[in-house]
Amino acid sequence: MAETPSLRNEGSMRSTQLVPLNILWPFILLTSLFAWWGLANNMTDTLLAAFKRIMSMSDAKTALIQVVCYGLGYGLLAIPAAIYIKKFTYKSGVLLGLGLYTVGAILFFPAKLTANYYCFLGAIWILFGGLSILETAANPYIIAMGPEETATRRLNLAQSFNPIGSIMGIILSKMFILSKLNIASAEERAAMSPEQLQTMQAGELNAVTMTYVTVGLILIVTWILIATCKSMPRSAEAGGPLNLGPTFKRLIRNRHYMWGVVAQFFYVGAQIGVWSFTIRYVMQELRLEEMVVPGGKTAEDMAATYYMAAIILFTISRFVCTWLMRYMTPANLLTLLSSIGIVLTAMVIYVGGRVGVYALVGISGCMSLMFPTIFGLACRGLGEDTKLGGSGLIMAILGGAVLTQIQGFVSDTFKSINLAYWVPLFAFVVIAYYGAVACRKDLPSPKL
Repeated sequence: MAETPSLRNEGSMRSTQLVPLNILWPFILLTSLFAWWGLANNMTDTLLAAFKRIMSMSDAKTALIQVVCYGLGYGLLAIPAAIYIKKFTYKSGVLLGLGLYTVGAILFFPAKLTANYYCFLGAIWILFGGLSILETAANPYIIAMGPEETATRRLNLAQSFNPIGSIMGIILSKMFILSKLNIASAEERAAMSPEQLQTMQAGELNAVTMTYVTVGLILIVTWILIATCKSMPRSAEAGGPLNLGPTFKRLIRNRHYMWGVVAQFFYVGAQIGVWSFTIRYVMQELRLEEMVVPGGKTAEDMAATYYMAAIILFTISRFVCTWLMRYMTPANLLTLLSSIGIVLTAMVIYVGGRVGVYALVGISGCMSLMFPTIFGLACRGLGEDTKLGGSGLIMAILGGAVLTQIQGFVSDTFKSINLAYWVPLFAFVVIAYYGAVACRKDLPSPKL
């Protein structure tokens, strides 16, 4: 793969075609995958609230879902996925990842039969293992399949469809999972007979299960479309010798790349932490548990409306940021929005109430460009090391497991979901430093 040019070149070559017509159909197919894993990520975020009510669990225990997703899923499988892709092809990695995603979704059905939380975690692990392979293949494939001058913008465009999938995930969760939860509190459930509780939980778990199984069945169609597509670019995916040792040494010595991995770790931790506890924060600050709502809606169902607003803002902002990159360098835009994110997160912690809720929603607008922009900035100049380098940036997604677990621990320890948002605030500080300073280290010389 040719080296991606410097930011100065990328900003000055606006006339270069973003997506050439000869790769339009493969680009559309790959871009659809960004929506599909956005759907999975945000459906899983709502599972924290769902399992907390269904099984009356603590914040720390429900956050195990994110440990499984982002630690054991993304964290363990990203590098093996990159080795597989380098030995074979990007397309084979996409098909393997999508296949595991499908299997994991369908495994929710046998998990339901056991009614065991850890069986659900097993299905989620397989699903997110598939997502790890899928993202390890798809992100650098999008960068490689078109003009190198527009690589970061093209990845931002593809990633713009990720939050559209997220919105779909929230709608599905709101309509078919959260709305089906019984409004009984943990105390009321504890007072029920085992038979009553089991019957209630069976209905709630069935809502969770059938939603995921339906998604899995639809994914089979997507897998077939990609498998039968004959026009996928092959020049960007030809296999070659692994040379793992020298590649890792080059990557470790590359400061702008290594700082990119660090920034990605903190970004994903911030995003998952902000979104995972949004429903909890809104319920608390708007006192939704105390409201009597016609139709028997749960507080979680009402709070999910604000979660939806956050994802819609995230979606709109990502398209806007892709356009703004025609006029601002990605690094400067990253620095600006992460700084605004710091201010909004401080308002979430110390202002609270309705203003805090609005600030929490506003954070999503700041986060929209961060993942693809950090990915694109970190991959500059990596050349043939991009496949393994991309795996490091995907493995950094385990920040979603580490930081979310810390956030749940802070919430439980201090009995304050507000103070728990200090975790994403610190993450935005790291990202601001990356955009302002660290991403400019050890850049390749621009082509003349």
